[in-house]
Amino acid sequence: MSTNESKPTAEQPTTEQTDELAPETVENPNAAEAAEQHDVENDTGEALNDRVAELELALEKAERGHADANERAVRAVAEMENVRRRASADVEKAHKFALEKFAQDLLTTLDNFERALTVAEQSEAVDKAFVEGIELTYKGLLNTMQRFDVQPVGAEGEVFNPELHQAMSMQAAPDRENNTILAVLQKGYTLNGRLLRPAMVMIVKN
Repeated sequence: MSTNESKPTAEQPTTEQTDELAPETVENPNAAEAAEQHDVENDTGEALNDRVAELELALEKAERGHADANERAVRAVAEMENVRRRASADVEKAHKFALEKFAQDLLTTLDNFERALTVAEQSEAVDKAFVEGIELTYKGLLNTMQRFDVQPVGAEGEVFNPELHQAMSMQAAPDRENNTILAVLQKGYTLNGRLLRPAMVMIVKN
């Protein structure tokens, strides 16, 4: 055997060296795969976190929108109720005071009846039956107006009220209290509590 055939060359690894390198070569693919898997898991976790944050934001916006819509609905219902109440009040007011102008025109007729009765009671020449007829007509008209809540205001002895009475003059009266009505010169009237005409009165001023 020649010398060249019996000695291995320096470039060729021995059997022992080949056995030592094999495990490292086998382990490297597993490590790379594990690292890749770790990166995938990290990316997936971040994506899930981003998606959760996105959904939470969308939920918050939806809840705010729902609250705003609910508030608008409540305001709309309240406004409708206010409109309904105002309309009802306007209708009721129109019914109550529809006769206001008519009632005011009748006040002059009542005044004329009262003047005629005053003159007739002071005159002995006037026929009693005629006076009674005037009196009955006057009372009938007054009763009819009262059924529609037209009420007289102003009577002797009442305390003067500037919202209902108009002071035409003042006069001393030691036997009467100050600021009370001494005489009614012309009756006043109200319609459903609203003043149609103030009473013209003379008040006590001691």
